[in-house]
Amino acid sequence: MFVVNPQSKRRKTGSLIACLAFALVVVATIRPSGESEATDDAIARLGRRLADGSSALAYDEHVGYLPSLLHLLGINIDSQVLVFSKTSFQHTLINPKNPRALYYNDNVAIGMVPGGVVYEMVALEPSHGLAFYTLDTKKTDHPSFQRRGVECLFCHAPGNKGAGALVVASVIPNPDGSPAYTSAFIDTIDHRTPFDRRWGGWYVTGTHGSQRHMGNAVASDPENPLDLDTTHSQNVTSLADRFDLSKYLTGTSDIVALMTLEHQVGATNRLGALGVQYERTQRFGTVDADAQKIDAEIRDLVDYLTFVEEAPLREPVHGVSSFTKTFAAQGPKDRRGRSLREFDLNTRLFRYRLSYMIYSDLFDAMPASLRTRVYARLRQVLVERDPAAMEIVRETKNNLPEGW
Repeated sequence: MFVVNPQSKRRKTGSLIACLAFALVVVATIRPSGESEATDDAIARLGRRLADGSSALAYDEHVGYLPSLLHLLGINIDSQVLVFSKTSFQHTLINPKNPRALYYNDNVAIGMVPGGVVYEMVALEPSHGLAFYTLDTKKTDHPSFQRRGVECLFCHAPGNKGAGALVVASVIPNPDGSPAYTSAFIDTIDHRTPFDRRWGGWYVTGTHGSQRHMGNAVASDPENPLDLDTTHSQNVTSLADRFDLSKYLTGTSDIVALMTLEHQVGATNRLGALGVQYERTQRFGTVDADAQKIDAEIRDLVDYLTFVEEAPLREPVHGVSSFTKTFAAQGPKDRRGRSLREFDLNTRLFRYRLSYMIYSDLFDAMPASLRTRVYARLRQVLVERDPAAMEIVRETKNNLPEGW
């Protein structure tokens, strides 16, 4: 979801907000629609298996292709989060009674709106950037993915220093889910965002003590369109009284899944921005100002990956789905069973002060010389901030530079 010009026509702003609230971001120049060069992202690989018959999508009369699609892409159902603000190109279908469901892993996100004509899909392809696709929801003998481009880049290209990005945002929705389209009341969310500014326009299931957020609420008074009615909006553990849960694969919009998604958004956006900035300096020549800019981008990335300025939790947070367990179990783990994917959820999101995104394709796709500089900065910070995280990385990641 992106901040837009409040004077734009509403018809346009609805489609220019966000195709998917998830962060998988371009590391090189954004390729236009109709790109003929083959891509190697997870969705493209699945598409080739569908074409040659080595894989098949199963269709269920009640929930369509979605369960089979998630299974083949390695996405857990418990990653489901629900957004009811009208912030998608299928915005006419979205409202608090018919929220959009998002499912994700480290490399792929799937969006589904009940009654929609397509599933929205985006995958990370490090050498090309964002790869957008749709799949028709109607049953067909030969389901196939349609590659998308320019129509998605309208909202995924701007605002991230030349790199494409996907953004999780908090808005003030009215009773039909339409946000207040003004930059003063739209927040981009990541792990630094104060708890009380998160999740406007989202459903949130889980407990969080006396901490308050903006989820599960609308601005119901037309005379006060920026005042959320937060009655019965906090510590919600069931959404059964809000909409028809049978239209979804699970009844949760797990708070821990939301917090993890937000963190991943910020990490991938910074990796993408750094990659684009570095590529430009190499293409056009480096001057002192460019070198200083790259140094600043590296510091910003490392600060983010090591959770500098993370907004603290004042009380423990607990999800209501299995996401907390299944996400942490994915590893990789060192010989002592430790993993960067372990949650804390008492005073902060993760136990260790280094992001699991260090294992991502985006991180590994950085040019070797740039990656070495990032590693050097990470080591400098972690020696003081979290030596245990360094120990985990030494045992679980290949091709570390000298000094690790």
